[in-house]
Amino acid sequence: MKKTLCLSLLLGALASLAATVSLAQPGAFRPPLLDCGTYQDAEMICGTRAPEDFEVTPDGRYLIVAKYGQGDDHPIDLFNLQSKTFTPMTITDAPRSGWGDDACTDTIGDQVSPHGLSLSQRSSGEWQFYVVNHNVRESMETYELEAEGNSWRLAWRGCVFADVPYNDVAALPDGSYVATRPTAFLGEGDNVFSGEPTGNVAIWNAEDGETVLPGTEIGYPNGVLVSKSGRYAYISGWTTSDYHKYDLSTQQEVAQVDLGFMPDNLTWTPNGNILAAGVKGINGNCPADSDSPCLQGFKVVQIVPGTSAVSEIYDSKGRALINGVSVAIEVNENVYVGSFQGTRMLRFSR
Repeated sequence: MKKTLCLSLLLGALASLAATVSLAQPGAFRPPLLDCGTYQDAEMICGTRAPEDFEVTPDGRYLIVAKYGQGDDHPIDLFNLQSKTFTPMTITDAPRSGWGDDACTDTIGDQVSPHGLSLSQRSSGEWQFYVVNHNVRESMETYELEAEGNSWRLAWRGCVFADVPYNDVAALPDGSYVATRPTAFLGEGDNVFSGEPTGNVAIWNAEDGETVLPGTEIGYPNGVLVSKSGRYAYISGWTTSDYHKYDLSTQQEVAQVDLGFMPDNLTWTPNGNILAAGVKGINGNCPADSDSPCLQGFKVVQIVPGTSAVSEIYDSKGRALINGVSVAIEVNENVYVGSFQGTRMLRFSR
């Protein structure tokens, strides 16, 4: 019952968000998005669906695209950075011990409904690709990313069943992971946009299972990364518009920074910094100086993980470019921006 309630709350909140037009002032309206193509410093690329999260393939030639929500036969795409085309990823069934919970023995194939993604290399050398899933079962689906000619495919290896829906994940070299649980203690009728704590962050490993990290109770914990050393987790608070640095060894928060917008997923830059992207506000919660409506307004900032210093690298400045921004990732001095709704992504140069 608790699992069903949490999922209902999560999906209901996001569906409400996707449909909401946030007005900064009476009489404001939601302008139509600009046509796909290049507009000043931004290129809008169409042909996808709800590209909620991205990862870069090891060869740097593709983005792996999570198409958020159900209703698509091809939930995960490869985006060719040179040709700017989308191709469905092949998913094969190849379970293997040591990739998730041994109790998970059955694949759900292409019925996966992806949310957050994590691509990293195992200590044993394989490229592990973890996907937060909301369809058929609440789970963390684990895959191996394998070369296929000049392209890539996914081999399903296993999963971990989730008692509370996850949002994003950071996989560790030993196969364990850290994941956000944004609705872990959101009650029926609670306002997800209140800014009050609604969830927390957990760590999972095969020996101990899932353990909640103390002191991670924040307003809709959303994106997460883990440092190469494995010591620090970096977490975005979506409804609290902030960023948190958490010491996994001492299990306490060591830094918190207000960002002034709603950061969603977090990604690594090639030089080891963090990109955070998100909308400027929602559900009437727009900053006084924000665009109108601010679901279309978004920012991308860079965060230095050592010092938590923040610098802005992009502001939509009132232009109707894209709705519901959820991620930004840097590849070859270009930044690609995705969203949890719509049929487009955006590119700009650093």
